[in-house]
Amino acid sequence: MLCARHVFRCFKWLERAGDRITGAAGPYFVGLAVILQTIGAASFFTVIQPSLPLRWLTTPPCVLIALNLFTHYYYVCTLPPGFAQDEALLPGSGRLWASPSQRTSAGVRWSNRGITLLTASTTACRRCGLMRPERAHHCRICGRCVLKYDHHCPLPVGINQCVGLNNERHFVLFMAYLVLSTFFLSILGYSQALEAVGLTYSNNWPYVVPQLAYILTYMLSVVICIAVFIMLSWHLWGIARGETTVEAQDHEVYKRIARARGDNFVNSFDLGKSTNLRLFFNIGPDRYPWYTLILPLRIMPYTDGRSWARREGFQRHQGIQEGEELTDDDDDDGNDDA
Repeated sequence: MLCARHVFRCFKWLERAGDRITGAAGPYFVGLAVILQTIGAASFFTVIQPSLPLRWLTTPPCVLIALNLFTHYYYVCTLPPGFAQDEALLPGSGRLWASPSQRTSAGVRWSNRGITLLTASTTACRRCGLMRPERAHHCRICGRCVLKYDHHCPLPVGINQCVGLNNERHFVLFMAYLVLSTFFLSILGYSQALEAVGLTYSNNWPYVVPQLAYILTYMLSVVICIAVFIMLSWHLWGIARGETTVEAQDHEVYKRIARARGDNFVNSFDLGKSTNLRLFFNIGPDRYPWYTLILPLRIMPYTDGRSWARREGFQRHQGIQEGEELTDDDDDDGNDDA
């Protein structure tokens, strides 16, 4: 028993050391991500795009994808994820902000048409001691409680901060456009890749980007496309189920607890896949228009993080009792969820 306790403390020390390393290296990951995206865009627009047919028709979609890629990455890196002790985010104005179908004020922003919004319960964080609403979690690296905390992301896409209420939509859209851009580079740049490695009869390389740089960019694009597509699919599946990455782990525990007492666990935040997706992207007849998915505009989340849409008739999750909810445990405990 004593040996197991020492082993556990050793692993906790390694975990905290990893947190410090990733936190310190975060800005370098962001710089590397910007460089790689820039090289990829330069490779596409100087090598692949000039050889596309109907350039007057194919160029605008390519530019739009690149614009979304860079803009959503900028947003997800610079927008605070939403901290529990901060004031609610207010809608902005200007060309970078989309206009909703109905003007709303700060606070709860979704209409009551078929949606039940309930004020979130609050608890004291066991790490920082501050009060925080439901679905907020404490990030060890940031040292603060984040509204609708999903995860802290130093790698693999390198945003150097948490993904939470205010920037999670940009994170998902950035991954979507990263998959699109690397997919088209991989498919449309196949012949140039063969030419660069010398597998064609042509010995001429008339492009600004060096052959070696293009080969490495092409190979990296294929790998990133596959890897990020898996990540994106996982996140979209979680969104459709009405849960974050952390909540998905917690809900597996809740299911076992409910099953042990002969009950079924029901996620009260799950309003159905279609509604969950509309809430996440905040689009619909009475919210923001659909074109905000293809234009890199800022919009507000459907809530300020202090109230949440729940299933009709549900005040809390079914299958677990009060006091059984998982929290951010102390460093000496084993079930760390942030």
